[in-house]
Formats: sequence, C-alpha cells, structure tokens
Amino acid sequence: MIDVETVRALALALPEVKEHDHWGRPSFRVRNKIFVTLWPDEGRAVLKLSRDDQWTLVQLDPEVFSPVPGTWGEQGSTNVQLDRIERDMFGQVLYTAWRQVAPKRLIAAYAESASTPQSD
Repeated sequence: MIDVETVRALALALPEVKEHDHWGRPSFRVRNKIFVTLWPDEGRAVLKLSRDDQWTLVQLDPEVFSPVPGTWGEQGSTNVQLDRIERDMFGQVLYTAWRQVAPKRLIAAYAESASTPQSD
C-alpha cells in the first residue's frame, strides 16, 4: 500500500517532472503533459496509459486498476487504488505512464543514464 506522498516522491524523481494544480488536484507533468493526477480524498491516482497497458493491468488486478468512466477511460486513463498497490508495482506503472507522454529523446537519455554504470 502507498500514500499520496509516496506517489509525489516517485513522480518527482522522474526526469523533468513538475507538479501543478489540475482543477484543485495535484497533477504531475513532463513538458506540460499530464501523466498522473492524484485524487487524495478518494485514495486514488489516475494514470495516462495506452489502451493496451490499461487492458493488461485491469485483467491482472481489477481490484487495483480500472478504466476511468467515459471518454477519458476509452483513451487509456486508468484509476489506481493506492491502498491496494505495492510501491514497486506502482513505480513500474508510473514509469509506463511517464513514457506515454515524455518526448522520445528524454526517454532515450533517461534509459541511457540508467544503464550506464556509475563509478564510485
């Protein structure tokens, strides 16, 4: 289980992510494109995913993942119940959402830096 502060920390750890208000809720953006919005009072996050990723996650665990009702859900917006997901799994799904909106060059630079051995 994770909380809002964990989501915030994980999101802000990704390259070029900034937090902004989105209709009274915290949202996290890369180059002004939202990839996650928090709904603190409801204990959930909404992630922008591809329809394929959304479908896979909903099939994997419908207690944790569900499409947002309506048009947004049809475009991949996915509810994540924060009290039902482990930190590592959320981090993986959050990274997938970040990749959905981040520019290709930024994704490539981040992948390269993550795979480059660090010297001590």
